[in-house]
Amino acid sequence: MGKRYFCDYCDRSFQDNLHNRKKHLNGVQHLRAKRVWYDLFRDAAAILQEEQTKKPCRKFLQTGQCDFGSNCRFSHMTEQDLEKLSAQVQGEQRLKELRQEGADVPPGTIEDWLEKRAKRLSAAQSNSALPEKPAPFQYPPGWPPVQDLPPSLQAPPPGGWPVPPNLQWG
Repeated sequence: MGKRYFCDYCDRSFQDNLHNRKKHLNGVQHLRAKRVWYDLFRDAAAILQEEQTKKPCRKFLQTGQCDFGSNCRFSHMTEQDLEKLSAQVQGEQRLKELRQEGADVPPGTIEDWLEKRAKRLSAAQSNSALPEKPAPFQYPPGWPPVQDLPPSLQAPPPGGWPVPPNLQWG
């Protein structure tokens, strides 16, 4: 059968030779899948700039669906979506400016999250009704039959195993 080439963007494989690979890599399906993959990693400012230049998609506004999906040349974002995206971009810009000025870490950082988590865990431990010492394991009554178990696996008697005289403390 020979070597096969697997395309991560398209999630498919085919026989690996110069003709097939060239045909696939220049194909519309591959180029679209590759663009969708890289679009996942774009920053909010680039997305906002692109979406503001597009006209709204009439089909999407009327029905809530568009046959072209992510390949549509019109915008599928509502005014509220654009406002949220704009606020996110402004927040990112403020954060970037604060970092350039050398300011302390703003609220909402990992340190704040760790502090809140520690408080939550300590509160949960103080409020928990868990017993201090876990109860020893016991088989349910009647299972397994004690006579079927070897002596090493049988549960100890209620008072504990008897200690031979030669092992007792003196």
